[in-house]
Formats: sequence, structure tokens, C-alpha cells
Amino acid sequence: MQYRKLGKNGPVISVIGFGAWAIGGGNWNYTWGNQEDRLSHNSIRTALDAGINFFDTAAVYGLGHSEEVIGKALKGDRDKAVIATKFGLVWDEQGNVSRNGTYASILREVEASLRRLGTDYIDLYQMHWPDTDAKASVEETIRALEKLLQDGKIRYVGVSNFPVALLEEALKIRHVDSLQPPYSILAADAEKELLPYSQKQGIGVIAYSPLASGLLSGNYNADTRFDKQDWRSKSPSHSGEGFKQNIAVVGQLKEVAADLGITVAQLALAYVLAHPALTSALVGVRKPEHILKSLPAVDVKLDDAVLAKIRTIAASAARIEMPINE
Repeated sequence: MQYRKLGKNGPVISVIGFGAWAIGGGNWNYTWGNQEDRLSHNSIRTALDAGINFFDTAAVYGLGHSEEVIGKALKGDRDKAVIATKFGLVWDEQGNVSRNGTYASILREVEASLRRLGTDYIDLYQMHWPDTDAKASVEETIRALEKLLQDGKIRYVGVSNFPVALLEEALKIRHVDSLQPPYSILAADAEKELLPYSQKQGIGVIAYSPLASGLLSGNYNADTRFDKQDWRSKSPSHSGEGFKQNIAVVGQLKEVAADLGITVAQLALAYVLAHPALTSALVGVRKPEHILKSLPAVDVKLDDAVLAKIRTIAASAARIEMPINE
């Protein structure tokens, strides 16, 4: 495993991170389907044994269940893990999710996350999405995070899905240790402005969905249909004509990967890790093999000619849209 420092002030973390969205399981709006906790536990332990020390979850994943699974699996090895979770997506008794970045809500959320994770501190606490519902200002949100830092309940401050304009607002108040944007071969908009800006400001970047929610795993073909419980069954990029278009692009990328003697998933991870702004790429995990098959990507080096070829191929992909929770 290789490791990089998260921004200018953050911890040193593995370049492959454990993405814990899917292990939240079923029975909520943005599920990947049912998931066995035993399999999740084994996956987490496999990742830790492989040298992965960065585990990223969120309160909303499985409406708290993902955090519980992470906490139980890492019990006894808390000092070996950098645990990141997210706040700002809250749910009611019916499971309806809304955005809330208010001071009071954040202070409530952190206590619930600490309890579920079975820890007395969170390494990296990240705002999941900008607050467009409760409409708290960035200043109010950052003020709450400052309070949590002072109280020792969190160690570093991060944001997810923030555009440059909101990052600029946050930086007027305090340094932001990390940004978590969607970033993959098929969704490379972050390269235009977000990644250069983050690199200049010393903000670490954690790429989520580097495999484009499974499209770049190499496991699907044009006839694949996702279970109706899986959020991807309703995604334009994972169903219908958009899906066929993306599968055709992945077919071309498989040829590039084959020429290099690697899988298309390893090519996809190597691509995002090649960007100088990147600290870590999150691999969504449901079973141990998802981790084990990702590890070789750490040692793959892509030259400029290959990177250019990848970008040319990807230009014909259908746009990748992420749901509210990720």
C-alpha cells in the first residue's frame, strides 16, 4: 500500500480508501440492495490487513447502519484506522432524507455518529452536501465544526460535493482539510476547476465513485439490469440508452487496460490517482475481493499518451449523475 498526506495539515492515509455506502444495506431510499453484515465485517478486516487505513462512511448510509458496521469491525483496532464520516443529511421517522447544516443539527448528529461508531472521536468529519433545505450558511456550519474541534470530538474538517465558490466561503473562516468530489474517467469535471483549486489551497482530495458506481468495474454488459431496490436501476447513466452508451465506452477502455496487462477497474483507479491533487480514491466495497482486486492499481503508472487516449475515449460517455446521498 502507498500513503499520502491529506492536504497540508491532515493525516497520512492510504491511497485506496474503503467506501462504506453499500454496506449500509437495504431498506432505505438510496440502497445498493441487501447486504450481509458478516460479509461487510470480513471486507473491512481484509482491507485493514492489506494496509488500508482510511475508512469513509456517512450517517445516512443505511440510516446509521453503515457506521455501526464500521465501528464493530474496527473495535480493538481504532488506533490503526482513520475514520471519516459525513453529516448534513438527516432523516425522519419515515426515512425521508433532507439536508441540514445548522449548528444545532450538527451537534446532535456528531453524538449519534460517535455512538454508532463506538469511538470518542472522529478523525475526519465532512459535510455531505451543501445545505439547500435548512439553508444554514457556510459560516454557521463551520462554526459548529470549530466547536467540535475544540471539544476534541473531531480532528479534521472536510466537505463533500462543494463547488469552488463554497470552498472559498469556507476558507474565509478556517482551513478545510479535505474535499470529496465525484471523480472518475467517466465523470472528470473536477479536473477543470476543483482539483487545481484544491491543490493550490492545500486541500486534500478524496475521490468518490472512481469506478463510476460500478460502470468501470468491468462486471457489466449492455444486457445487465439492476435490481429495482438498487438506486442504479433508476439512474439514466445505469439504465436505458445512457447505460448502453457507457458500456460501449467501457469496452474501449478494457482494450486499453488489456494492453497494459491490468483490469479496467485498476485502470480507472490508476487514472484518478495519477492526478497530483489526489490523496485517496474510495473503492465501494461489498465483499473482500473488491478490495483485493483493487490493490494492484496502486503500482500502475500511466504515461501522458495513455492518459490522453483515455480522455478521448471517455468523451463519448453519457453523463454520470449521483443521487442526493453520495
